[in-house]
Amino acid sequence: MFSKSKINDPSSSSDAKPAVPAAPASSSSPAPAPKSDLASSAPRPKAAPSVLSSDLTITGNLKTAGDIQVEGTVEGDIRAHLLTVGETAVIKGEIIADDVVVNGRIVGRVRGLKVRLTSTARVEGDIIHKTIAIESGAHFEGSVQRQDDPLNTGAKSSATATPVAKAEAAKS
Repeated sequence: MFSKSKINDPSSSSDAKPAVPAAPASSSSPAPAPKSDLASSAPRPKAAPSVLSSDLTITGNLKTAGDIQVEGTVEGDIRAHLLTVGETAVIKGEIIADDVVVNGRIVGRVRGLKVRLTSTARVEGDIIHKTIAIESGAHFEGSVQRQDDPLNTGAKSSATATPVAKAEAAKS
């Protein structure tokens, strides 16, 4: 099935050169070519979220187009598509994400299209959002400001910030 290539062999005739490459090309080349074409043109499957475990401490900024779930401590800014802050997590820095779900503690500004503070959330800082949900029992100190494009850090909006001195969602 396999034979020595005669392409670089000076003793082979010019008639043999096209015949030898044709056989490997017809038997082995078509299979790899579609795979590489398929890999580059086909949409990639959605990656699983990156999980930072509860025993992990990171000092520095994080940036991804994907999803992050933080259970540990981060001292730095985070930019992601979806950020989930676990109950044991502590983040000290600015957060910019399309979707932010806060179950733990954040000290710093939060910018998100959709921001959700659950009943276990503790946030000390301003929240700039397009939509927000604050569950009963969440603790929040800072101001809330609605913007149509909260992810654009350079944009000034005509929306007025709503200062909140020390707010705790009313328990129903």
